[in-house]
Amino acid sequence: MYSILKAFLFRLNPEKAHHLTFSLLKIPSFSKLAGLFFKKEHPSLKRRVFGLDFKNPVGLAAGLDKDAIAFNQLGDLGFGFIEIGTVTPKMQPGNDKPRLFRLTKNEALINRMGFNNHGVKDAAQRLKNRKDKTVIIGGNIGKNKITPNENAVDDYIIGFNELFDVVDYFVVNVSSPNTPNLRDLQEKEPLTNLLNTLQNLNNLKSKPKPILLKIAPDLTDTQLDDIIDIVQQTKIAGIIATNTTISREGLNYEPSEIEKIGMGGLSGKPLTKRSTEVIRYLKQKSNNSFPVIGVGGIHSAEDAIEKLEAGADLIQLYTGFIYHGPKLICDINKRLIK
Repeated sequence: MYSILKAFLFRLNPEKAHHLTFSLLKIPSFSKLAGLFFKKEHPSLKRRVFGLDFKNPVGLAAGLDKDAIAFNQLGDLGFGFIEIGTVTPKMQPGNDKPRLFRLTKNEALINRMGFNNHGVKDAAQRLKNRKDKTVIIGGNIGKNKITPNENAVDDYIIGFNELFDVVDYFVVNVSSPNTPNLRDLQEKEPLTNLLNTLQNLNNLKSKPKPILLKIAPDLTDTQLDDIIDIVQQTKIAGIIATNTTISREGLNYEPSEIEKIGMGGLSGKPLTKRSTEVIRYLKQKSNNSFPVIGVGGIHSAEDAIEKLEAGADLIQLYTGFIYHGPKLICDINKRLIK
């Protein structure tokens, strides 16, 4: 079923295809009908991670439902959790178009969206209309492009406060390559300050919520060691590994074709190996002291099993979902049931 829809969608500009897909999801009963074919539920799929109960370990990564428009419908397709965002305090249009590119030979994408979103208040308002409380919702927060790094913590505080009552966990995004200088916040001092500030706010709440950090796949082992130290020092709930990469290795395209696309984060199959390496490194070097959500290049049930065997407690889909549709969720969960 999805293969027919994909054949049509892939004839369109990627961003137009995205908006059309969301329009289809909003058709009454469309997602529920699809869910009849793809949704899998079984006691063995349930996971308890950082104090939350997930009905299955397969989630949707941030970036697809930036503005919390279709989280109810995406939950109908079988995801165990949905991560909305990245949202910023103020609405921003993102980078100039075109800014999303398919690399079909590699089942990959390059994007330089630039945190395009309608602002955190808009998303928070929509999240109040949550129908299925068994599908966990995460809130991925970032800073506005115009906010200098020295004031970035203020933007993350706004995102945290606005979403606190309507999400189950938070993700601090300092690893997107598409906002100028954002990745500088992954350095040890500013990152420790940012996470400590959010944790202090969190601990003032009667029921604190898990805060996770999303990291880039391009970090060195030394930088990953710093990340482990920061997680243990700040006592945040865990890590999401990984975001998109700035690397262009392993692509089945002429260098001139890739250069023509330009800047942006690469996701999909070329990221499979590196994201798994990062997961395994974090788990082994930290002595499995915190949960890790694995994301990056999951295009089959085998890819998912590999991430879980490397130490991932949960996994997330993005590019693999675009290329393979809800059947991928079903295939992974069926494999895990077996």
